[in-house]
Amino acid sequence: MSHPIPRRRRNLMRVAVSLACAGIMAFSGLPQLTGQAEAARRPPSPGKPCDQKFGTSGTPAAPGSQPWETDGSVRPAIDWDSYGYDNPRESFDGLTLPDDPQERDAFLKKIGRNYRKYKEDDPRRVYARYNLNQRSGKRKAPSFDAYLRNDYIGTYGNNRRGDAFHRKLVNDLGLHGPEWLCEVEIDVKDPDTGKVYRRRLDAVNHKTGEFVEAKAGGQHDDKQNAATRALMKDPKYKNYRMRYVFGDEQSKETNSLMNKFRQEFGRNNLGQRRLTTYEHRALGLPQYQRTKYSRVDTNLAPPGRYSYAGGAAKIVDGSPPTREIAKRENAYVRSLDPGGNRGRGPGGVDFTSLELKYVGRPVKGKGIDYAFSARKNPDPDGNPSFGGKAKAKLISDSFFTWLALTPDKFWVNLNPDQPDRIMDSKFASTDAGRVLLEADLQMKHDFFKAMDPGTDLGKRFWAQLPRVDGRPCFTTIRNWIEPKPAKVREQDGGIYILDAPLRLKSVEQDFTTQPGGGEAACHPTKAQRDQAQAVINRMIVPAVEKTVNTAPQYADLRRVYTSRVAAEWIRIQDAKTPTDYHSIINSNDVKRWPLRAPNQKWDKNELFQRYRKIYLNGEFKYNVDTDQGVMVYIVGGVDFSKAPKRNITELRFQAQHRNLPRTTKNSVKAMTNDADDPSMLYLGGTTDTSTTPPSPKPTPTKPTPAPSGSTGHPTTPAPTPSGSHTPSQPPATPPTSDDGDKGGGLADTGAQVLTVAAIAAALLAAGVALVWFRRRRAPGS
Repeated sequence: MSHPIPRRRRNLMRVAVSLACAGIMAFSGLPQLTGQAEAARRPPSPGKPCDQKFGTSGTPAAPGSQPWETDGSVRPAIDWDSYGYDNPRESFDGLTLPDDPQERDAFLKKIGRNYRKYKEDDPRRVYARYNLNQRSGKRKAPSFDAYLRNDYIGTYGNNRRGDAFHRKLVNDLGLHGPEWLCEVEIDVKDPDTGKVYRRRLDAVNHKTGEFVEAKAGGQHDDKQNAATRALMKDPKYKNYRMRYVFGDEQSKETNSLMNKFRQEFGRNNLGQRRLTTYEHRALGLPQYQRTKYSRVDTNLAPPGRYSYAGGAAKIVDGSPPTREIAKRENAYVRSLDPGGNRGRGPGGVDFTSLELKYVGRPVKGKGIDYAFSARKNPDPDGNPSFGGKAKAKLISDSFFTWLALTPDKFWVNLNPDQPDRIMDSKFASTDAGRVLLEADLQMKHDFFKAMDPGTDLGKRFWAQLPRVDGRPCFTTIRNWIEPKPAKVREQDGGIYILDAPLRLKSVEQDFTTQPGGGEAACHPTKAQRDQAQAVINRMIVPAVEKTVNTAPQYADLRRVYTSRVAAEWIRIQDAKTPTDYHSIINSNDVKRWPLRAPNQKWDKNELFQRYRKIYLNGEFKYNVDTDQGVMVYIVGGVDFSKAPKRNITELRFQAQHRNLPRTTKNSVKAMTNDADDPSMLYLGGTTDTSTTPPSPKPTPTKPTPAPSGSTGHPTTPAPTPSGSHTPSQPPATPPTSDDGDKGGGLADTGAQVLTVAAIAAALLAAGVALVWFRRRRAPGS
């Protein structure tokens, strides 16, 4: 027999069920409201005058005078500027977790998931929120670092960046007066589907018939596409115009969508396009208080003097090590910001082109500003970039290698006659030395590959060689790489490395060691040798030189060379007045900048044996217009020589790079577009330690804060940053000649001509000899 439930108890049960439902809704979020349901939940907002919304005032822009009137227009580069937005969570960007999985799991378990019990300035709140994130499904972060950068910091800052950009547009574009309304909502019904949508608009002017959609980045909001189409189909707004305004270059996907919208929306009764795009280029700079939990920057920083991370370190450190990880992180990032306010991230930077392009005034105790350049990745969503950290580390390590070693050690040598003279042992312990020796071997390979008679160039080359006994003939030659006149500009105490091209040289040279497996194919006369060398210089050398200056296999060589240019300039400045690098220069101590993974076990002798095998056995066999094949071998080496100089005048610098000083200055704070070259980006930083993170103070709570200037997690001391030294291991005092010269030289500096000497940096001066031999073809071969 059933018993009736008392009324009071029934009421309590109803309340409990209601609260439970509310709890579920609060935890999981409301289901997506679209169509009739969204329109019915509350009246749409009519918005507020933009002046009131943002507390601004100004003269309204005259109708038709806005820059968006010209579809596809971009703000003039001379006007590009920056704006700030608050993101206090940036102060935690240096947090990490223990590397050991068991230690990491125990640490996170102890923190728990209840982040509310920790204060905003407590790093445990960050870890607790990460724990909560790992319980989610679709938005689960692939790693703690990805969560920290993109969700905890990034998502929090994106809306603030968007609001700040919106406010900037109101001021910059004169969206003042009672006609301009901001944060407007409009309910519209799609006449084709019958669905009702609510379209939120950043600004509306009903008098001029304009809708404005502002995006601080270069992406659109996919979730608003259906509502946008419904709005533009509504007969009530048939003559209105939609203005998309972006703060950065439009992404590939966004540009494609805008083109579709142009076709769909057509023109109004005045023949005007109903959709226009305008890029109001401006750099958003996060404002926050740096603390002991903030990320530090070790690039180009004298050991132990690390500054806060700037535009380079934040992007470079966020670059995943592999393509697969990059794609996973990119999908995660896109899920976090459907609104299009995120800026270009690591996936949008082509790190294969990363080079050092600027070094500022080296003031002792104040460090230097610096800037990298890199090409933009044209498809960051479909093919995000990766590996930036390794490229930046190579640049920084090479910079210190060129400072620490005396110039007499800057050579490598692949020569079959000198197996005991490959390179200096200390130079061989660095990545800069490794890059030079590997580039020398690569050049040998590319040189004789360019002679392949199966190509148009190779076919023409063999046809123009002098012939001996009816066969094309040339003798052994020596090739090396050296600098072309480098273009640099010294200005305001710093140096801009504008161009540092490399040149390939080739001359005849005989070698004692003979490759095995054949007799010499020909014995040309002196005149025939000269004729053959002229053909090589005219046809093969330019092709290989272009490869050295542009091909990806020489990208590390070009990186190492520009580092040498910068380091030599620092040497010159230090000779005038001691800098923060004084104790490093000519110390011959490179222990802090060793071979890095995955090349930590690299061996110069192993590479020499690979070269020797090619020399003795050959690598390519070419069949030319004779009955015999031709085998090509290479020998050679590397050394440094003085670089020619060519001054870049102030007038030329202003004409060709007028925006570069501003671009460089902004890049120290955040990655920025190169205003002089739309295909390039600048990523900068500083070694200025005048605002070093404060030392951690004792705290009764656990975990203990990370050491000052570290990027470790609170309970585990952070490892010494790469390229650093401890106070107990100071570098040796550099030897100095009587005249104060520390050796080396630099290329041209521009209007203020330095004694610019040899940026002979990574400039492979070393010989490559080509020896070709006739081999008798076996029957049937």
